[in-house]
Amino acid sequence: MALIPKEVFFVSGIGRHEDALVSFELALRDAGIERFNLVPVSSIVPPNCRVVSKEEGLKKLNPGEIVFCVMARHTSNEEGAEIFASVGAAFPEDSNLNGYIAEHSGMWYEGAEQHAKKLAEEMLKTQGGKVARTFGITARGRVEKFTTAVAAAVFVI
Repeated sequence: MALIPKEVFFVSGIGRHEDALVSFELALRDAGIERFNLVPVSSIVPPNCRVVSKEEGLKKLNPGEIVFCVMARHTSNEEGAEIFASVGAAFPEDSNLNGYIAEHSGMWYEGAEQHAKKLAEEMLKTQGGKVARTFGITARGRVEKFTTAVAAAVFVI
């Protein structure tokens, strides 16, 4: 049985708490994906994988389900700093080719989300494909206590 995703959706969230782990849980909750057993995977969007809305994707997943995702995550307790987590995706003109997703996170700077999209584009170009479109999503927040930023591309098998 091949585990090839048919759909992908994108989410982001911020969590704050006195404990780093709980801030991560709250970021997942803010993103809407806290109920799943998340398994990080690398950067490939399978050929013909359809992008769906967060709401449509979540309807197809069950609490406790093992769910594959490409996730960017950053946690800090540097009060007042601004952090981010971004995922960028690049989709090929030829739907028979795979696309790419790139993770990027850290201290906020202008162009951070663009950089994630650029990384995905560059990876797609390495296979000789032409980029049809790109997409990015970013969680950005000012640090209070422990703060975690999460952005993810979530796959539906």
